[in-house]
Parts: sequence; structure tokens; C-alpha cells
Amino acid sequence: MEKNNDKITITYREALRQGIRDALQNDERVFLMGEDVGRYGGAFAVSKGLLQEFGADRIMDVPLSESGFVGAGIGAAMTGMKPIVEVMTINFGLLPMDQIINNAATLQHMSGGQLQIPIVIRMGCGIGRQLAAQHSHSWEPFYAHVPGLIVLSVGTHEDARGMLRTALQSPDPVVIFEYTSMLNLEKEIPENSAAVNITEAKVLRTGKDLSIITYGTGVYKCLEAAAELATVGIDAEVIDLRVLRPLDEKTFLASVAKTHRVLVVEDAWRSISISSEISARIMEKVFYDLDAPVQRLCGVEVPIPYPLHLEEASVPQKNDIINAVKKMIRHD
Repeated sequence: MEKNNDKITITYREALRQGIRDALQNDERVFLMGEDVGRYGGAFAVSKGLLQEFGADRIMDVPLSESGFVGAGIGAAMTGMKPIVEVMTINFGLLPMDQIINNAATLQHMSGGQLQIPIVIRMGCGIGRQLAAQHSHSWEPFYAHVPGLIVLSVGTHEDARGMLRTALQSPDPVVIFEYTSMLNLEKEIPENSAAVNITEAKVLRTGKDLSIITYGTGVYKCLEAAAELATVGIDAEVIDLRVLRPLDEKTFLASVAKTHRVLVVEDAWRSISISSEISARIMEKVFYDLDAPVQRLCGVEVPIPYPLHLEEASVPQKNDIINAVKKMIRHD
């Protein structure tokens, strides 16, 4: 981590670690539990050193049973604790879905508001690093489908450091997706943490010619694409959704009404995806502001291949975004 005036250069991994550490320091009710989060320091070294600093009562290694330890976290949240439950990778996220969807998401409603479930469930997510079909998934749409959950996507280093603290203040269960392919990526961010709003999307780049709507690993790709498009006179606005449930439609609808063209970019499979919902809401609510049909760039609908060139071809890349935008603007 390097310091430059009031900015620091930090990896995504270190930003996540700082977010967890800050949460543990700020509230004694907060604790971290998950597979290998303690002695091993986390499967991706995100929690490295936290056991030594906070002790085994607050950094808890658990058996390999996602349904069991996520259920334990829900129980702890019901009694007033603030658990951070780490599900190592999203492919293991299928195992505790019964606990998350049938318990965490429903108990406040079924108790008439008498029970609150202030749990945060962190999941390593995304495609990259040649982990092949069983360990490469963008299943954010699965969870974003469920009423009773707040679903967040950590697409920037600032959100990696600051989103957790805000999420822990929610009385509702929060699922946070973190992206393993970005762990070693360095970015410059403000030295002092600011509160991260977990109710609104964020316009990361303003523009007038076209709106690019994305989340997760698409964020930096879209920003890089927009910077390159600017060199040929195309002014693209880039929006990081950040909140996948409930969607902040006000922000992206206002952007589309301004630019009149929209491209939605996501790694998840195209069918029944976040981009499907974004497209539908735009068509329902700002159709007459459009100068062209909504376009989508999504993951190819195949199990993710192992070979690097095929893995990269299976999800949108910077050049795919640039080419799609040029075609939309120039109609060539």
C-alpha cells in the first residue's frame, strides 16, 4: 500500500481486509466466521492477520458445512450479534440457499417485524483466474431475485473498503458479492474512508452520448472502454449499479433519458439476468426517450471453459464494449 498526499494505492484484497478490520474495531457485536478465515488467513488471504489481532472469539473457523454455519450466523443475528459470514466462493453458495432464502429473507416478514436479521454474507464471485466451470460463476441474479434480501456488488476499491460497514447497519440480511479476479488489482483511492451508500447506484463517469450500465468486474472494463471511446469523440456515461436488490432505477432511468442510448454489460449469462431486468424497466418507463434499442453484452451461455483464451471470450472484455458502443453510435 502506497500513500500519495491524501490518496493511497491499494489492492482490492487489502481494501476488503481494511473494511472487515474497521467493522470489527467499530462494533464489538461484529464477528467474522467462515472456512479457513482464521489460522489460514482466508482462502484468498483477505482475513490474514485478523485472528492474531481480534482472537478466536471474533474470527471463527468453521466446519465445511455452508448450510450449517450460515444457519448459525442467522441465529446469531437474531439474538443481536452482527455476523459477517464468508462463503468462500459463489459455487458453494448453492449449499446455504435454503438458509438464506427460506430463513434469512423471510423471518422479518413472517414475524410481523418482531425479528431482524442483521447478517452480512460475503461471497467470492466472478469469472477469471482459470478456475473452470465448477468455480467460475456470476450468480448474482439468483440472489437478486429474492424479496427480503439486500444484494450488493463490490465493483470498486472504494466500495470494497467502505461498503461492509454500511451493510452491517442494515436490519435486513445483506449478501455482498466480491470478485476474486480483482484481488491483486491496484487502484488509487482516498485515504480516509467515506460512508458508502448501499441504496443508490453511482455514476462513475458522466457523458452525453450513451449510458453504459454495469456492475462487478464490468465496472473498470467499462471505465477503460469509455476513456478510449472519448479519444474518438464518443462521450459515454458509466453507471455502477452497486445495489442489485433493490435496484436504484431512478439513477439509470435518468441517465438513459439524458443520453437516449444504453448498453448493459455483465458477466452473468444473458438469459434471465440483471441486464434483462434493467432492459425491461427501461422499456417500460423511458421507452420514448430512446433513440435506439437497448443493447446487452453478457456472458456466453456455456459452462465457463478452462483455457484462458476461451475463458476471456466467454465474458465481455474492454474491446467488446468499445466495438458495441461504436456500432450503436455510428450504426455501422
